[in-house]
Formats: sequence, C-alpha cells, structure tokens
Amino acid sequence: MKDIHDIILGPVLTEKSYDQIPMKKYTFKVAPGANKTEIKSAIEEIFGVQVESVNTSNRDGKVKRQGYTRGRTAKVKKAVVTLKESSKAIEFFESMVQ
Repeated sequence: MKDIHDIILGPVLTEKSYDQIPMKKYTFKVAPGANKTEIKSAIEEIFGVQVESVNTSNRDGKVKRQGYTRGRTAKVKKAVVTLKESSKAIEFFESMVQ
C-alpha cells in the first residue's frame, strides 16, 4: 500500500473549485497512478471526513516549443471529492471561502 501523503499531492485552488466548496466538493491534485479507492481512503484518513464519491480526470501535458526543440509539460491527475451531508467540512478550504 502506498503512503497516503504520496497519493494526495495538494489542493487545486481555482475559481471553479472555490465555487464548489459550499456544496462540499473539494479538488485535489493526486498521484497519476492512484485509483479512486486509494484517494477516498487517503482523504478520509488525512482530514477525518466521510467521502461520498470521487471523480477523477487526467490531463495530458501541453506541447511546448522553443526554437526547433519540442517537449511536453507534466501530466496532471485531479480528483473532485464529494463529502457526505453528515460529514464535517475540511477546515483548510473553509478558511479561504470567507
């Protein structure tokens, strides 16, 4: 089993993610090899909340070019975590909304 802190890499702080906080939906950047069950258990253990569902999305890196040389930026995997109605909110995000 992977370490839970290797699965959750950090929060995604965008306008869309801020708009979803009142609905108890939180967005995280996660490890590319992590699956939904690993993400769910990691979030529950780190923040002490109850997760209802996890939606993931993969984004390939953009093609960048400098002169003749071409390359790609890193791939990113994001997870949108929805908490149960009876669960408490994640305090880290709640302080940013106010």
